[in-house]
Amino acid sequence: MARVAANVEKHQSFLEPLAAAFAARGESLHLVGGPVRDAMLGKIGHDLDFTTSARPETIREILDDWGEKTWDTGIEYGTVSAVKQGQQVEITTFRADLYDGVTRNPEVTFGDTLEGDLVRRDFACNAMAVELSLADGALQPVFHDPVGGLEDVLDRRLDTPQAPELSFRDDPLRMLRAARFVSQLGFEVAPRVFDAMRDMADEINRITVERVQVELNKLMAGARPWEGIDLLVQTGLAQHVLPEVPALQLEQDEHMQHKDVYRHSLTVLRQATELEEPGAEPDLKLRWAALLHDIGKPDTRAVKEGGGVSFHHHEVVGAKMARKRLRALKYPKHMIEDIGQLVYLHMRFHGFGEGQWTDSAVRRYVTDAGDLLPQLHKLVRADCTTRNPKKARRLQRTYDHLEERIAELAAQEDLARVRPDLDGNEIMEILGLSPGPEVGKAWKYMKELRLERGELDHDEAVAELKAWWAAERPGAEHPGTETKEENADA
Repeated sequence: MARVAANVEKHQSFLEPLAAAFAARGESLHLVGGPVRDAMLGKIGHDLDFTTSARPETIREILDDWGEKTWDTGIEYGTVSAVKQGQQVEITTFRADLYDGVTRNPEVTFGDTLEGDLVRRDFACNAMAVELSLADGALQPVFHDPVGGLEDVLDRRLDTPQAPELSFRDDPLRMLRAARFVSQLGFEVAPRVFDAMRDMADEINRITVERVQVELNKLMAGARPWEGIDLLVQTGLAQHVLPEVPALQLEQDEHMQHKDVYRHSLTVLRQATELEEPGAEPDLKLRWAALLHDIGKPDTRAVKEGGGVSFHHHEVVGAKMARKRLRALKYPKHMIEDIGQLVYLHMRFHGFGEGQWTDSAVRRYVTDAGDLLPQLHKLVRADCTTRNPKKARRLQRTYDHLEERIAELAAQEDLARVRPDLDGNEIMEILGLSPGPEVGKAWKYMKELRLERGELDHDEAVAELKAWWAAERPGAEHPGTETKEENADA
């Protein structure tokens, strides 16, 4: 309780007049949900969510007077928001909603008691409240915990205020929230919650794709996303929202040193998360690529003669599968393309042994990765999950060598902007072409030549272009060559 009081005291300068404004109307005001839970965990929260006995119109009137800016886009659900001193607050009338058990959209009904509001919340750890009462004009926080949320926080347990079957039937999205909180908070679900999630997994199909995507992003951005994903798989929810991931349980890693590709993928996700810069925003592209990097293995699995299995070109198949799944989840196009490209490129490194990276190979690696190169570095390093310390050191040493080669070549050339030595206008002038497909073909040839041989001087580049063009059009006049008749006329 002392931690909650400290959090209230931190915002006392504007909470006191806010609480006084509600009290003047004969209404109660309670800090509720995540901010209370996080304070109990010793975390400093930035969001301030409140519940109140006041009806929405009254909330709006109070916030119009108190706040610097007010908006009521959620007023039909009883929610009004405001900003003051750079701090956003969100205040919602006590709810006593009724659900039809078909959709997750409730019939919005406003309640009259704090306890009635709290018992309808998703999890007990989110059903604690601190009443902002006043004594002699000063805040006197009063703690309310009707469903045992504090005990759950102390035990790091995720349980529902009501029977989980009732809670999840009301709103199946709460099952995804359970996995999200496992990732974010490091809690474990209570056995009855696990059982209900497993038995009711198909109820998630009542939820729109857009809402599923939001919860998956929050899960993946958590401190321990591999644990949240594992809960989705173990309960069967992943079969409905990410079926490619549980499919990995059926395939054994080709190194035969992991229980299966699924466990390997969770390890890669964990290691990729740990490679992120401390204090930086979670890298969702990296994390998604780490989780999905091997999803092409089930479709490419082949038993090798003499034992063992192979997964040839699983990165190609996996990139297509990753893009397809992310499109189905309605991710933005740039996310889809970048994650797919990381999956596609994650095996490129393994095609070369130590000391076998030519300048051409380094250029292609950097050019194909583009802006994703830092994430590709992390993904490839995270993909090393061997239990053999000697092999692990060798793989990391080999990648160190590649990064050194990239740095050395970058010091000599601008690898981030590799372009042909001749641009499109020069190509058209030299070959006597008008804009069209042949110019693009010539440009692509010169780009490949640049990657293969490095920077050429202008005369050499022109000679190479003319030689290529002559080979493309046998019998055609060599560009830039004058006939004897033309010379005579001259």
